[in-house]
Amino acid sequence: MCRNMPEIAILELFSGIGGMHYALEYSSVPGKIVLAIDVHETANMTYKHNFSDTKCTSSNVQGLKVERNQHIEGIFMSPPCQPFTRNGNFKDVEDMRCNAFLFICDMIKESQLKNLKYILMENVKGFEKSEMHEIFIEALTSAEFYYQEFIITPTEIGVANTRHRYYCIARQDKPFSFANGDDYLTKLPNFHSPVERPQISSYIDDLANHDNYLLPDNILEKRFQVLDICTSDSTNSMCFTKSYSRYVEGTGSVFCHLTKDELTLKLELIKLNDDDLELKKSLQLRFFTPLEVSRLMSFPPSFKFPDKVTEKQKYKLLGNSLNVAVVGELMKLLFDVNE
Repeated sequence: MCRNMPEIAILELFSGIGGMHYALEYSSVPGKIVLAIDVHETANMTYKHNFSDTKCTSSNVQGLKVERNQHIEGIFMSPPCQPFTRNGNFKDVEDMRCNAFLFICDMIKESQLKNLKYILMENVKGFEKSEMHEIFIEALTSAEFYYQEFIITPTEIGVANTRHRYYCIARQDKPFSFANGDDYLTKLPNFHSPVERPQISSYIDDLANHDNYLLPDNILEKRFQVLDICTSDSTNSMCFTKSYSRYVEGTGSVFCHLTKDELTLKLELIKLNDDDLELKKSLQLRFFTPLEVSRLMSFPPSFKFPDKVTEKQKYKLLGNSLNVAVVGELMKLLFDVNE
């Protein structure tokens, strides 16, 4: 289907730093992002830095002029996930951050974009249990979209990072050959994962000076037990969140230059000498750099941050983004690239 398909006009909503745009390039689908919309200035600055030819506006999605966008055939979107998380108090549709998504659902349900045929949506795991999810699925059904939902993590496609996320792909022209009723798929259909997952060493830079990324003493003293430590020969890392480097519990892994065996021996010593700060410091634990995190999220080497963006802002922007390879593979399914 995809080989003879004309270029598709795509609207990228809640566009962030351009994860969906990079996924489109990854997929080789003949599409063009004709407009990207996000309210966050720093995200948009990063987007424009990497996609200078794409129109990117700093505005609320609810300001979208439907009558001016009747040429749109596809919508890619990553609506705010906070309403469906513990930190967001699970407010669901009562959270004002859902208003823009509700606006889009109404637009889909009422078929306001007459040429809209394709939709891809990404959100946090847990969204599938929300009232907002019910509203979204009702909108797709009312507009006669065929759809399939997924809960996928990058480790399923051979990326050394765990990041479970909800995804939905939907189209109007025909059902998916792999449709699984109301059940979520946790693996990509017909995808052959590598026999061995790559080691963390393939994502890591050999930093001449990594002092700026070393864990501070207070974390080593008070939070050492909650750290998830990766070595060069590790084949997985934990999900990086927007709070990475500010907090350490549940926000992502840290890196140790030792081998796994060397680290194990040191950790045994630390168990016996938990108050020995110098012993902990000898591990030289450091945060993954923003560039390394971007690699673990499958961003290409061409991706760059503007000079004005601070390290903390980089981590926050990446934590709010998505895994490019996972979404790219879903785009292939949405547009039948391999059929």
